[in-house]
Amino acid sequence: MSEALKETKFLMKKNKIKANKSLGQNFLIDDLALQDIVEGAEICQNDLIIEIGPGLGSLTKLLLEKSKKVICIELDKKMVKILKDRFIAYKNLEIINEDVLRIDLNELIKQEREQDSNIKNVKVVANLPYYITTPIIMKLVENDLGINSITVMIQKEVAERLIAIPGTKETGAITYTIYYYCEGKKIREVENTCFIPEPEVTSEVITLKLRENPAVQVKDKKVMFKIIKSAYMQRRKTLINSLTSVGVFKNKEEGTQALRKLGLREDIRPENMKIEDFAKLTDLFLNSISK
Repeated sequence: MSEALKETKFLMKKNKIKANKSLGQNFLIDDLALQDIVEGAEICQNDLIIEIGPGLGSLTKLLLEKSKKVICIELDKKMVKILKDRFIAYKNLEIINEDVLRIDLNELIKQEREQDSNIKNVKVVANLPYYITTPIIMKLVENDLGINSITVMIQKEVAERLIAIPGTKETGAITYTIYYYCEGKKIREVENTCFIPEPEVTSEVITLKLRENPAVQVKDKKVMFKIIKSAYMQRRKTLINSLTSVGVFKNKEEGTQALRKLGLREDIRPENMKIEDFAKLTDLFLNSISK
């Protein structure tokens, strides 16, 4: 029996608790998977770690031993009490009982850096609830928080879409946003038998390293992402048909001319578009409406 499994069963029995389904709690009980998450995050002694949804603290324990400080953001008050009791001897732990989507992470990280000038990197590490994966990751990558990397365990299908290369079959609208801000990498898969309770799907650990500069230059990134989202609302259609129906192109003829200028096929579909193609299309669109 793994150490994580022993500890999880002990803590659940001692505190008379069950995983909270409404909060998407699935406790990771595989020692090797936990170790791989920490190694995948490439944690150093001067790193500040933000752990989202630590639960019973199986991952927290390893993070505390490897990093300068760990800030746990946990919504479940029962888990907060357990974490405080379990890690009472650790001086490099802070626990915040709050919804991560409501916290001002920018201010939190700013304060930590002001208090300790020796902090080298800020890294997010988490076993994220499946139901709220996308809003959390979007908050982390879009808000210029000064985070260096995000290492998370999420549903495999979602993970592969996040780290896909734009223009490949796994591409979705969110792929472009992640690629714009980050370099993605798969760490490993985690079977559902590695959790209590067992989820219905396979999980995957990925690392997103925030780029120093965006993947492409574009006049207005917000407009580009709106165009991408509009294109993917009807991804089975050709790009011309999708963008004509939402008014990006006035008509199909205008769309055909635009794609010809960019050297793209007239029958190209959204998932075949590289991020560079969408950037050029966005600039072309903005030039046309400014005339």
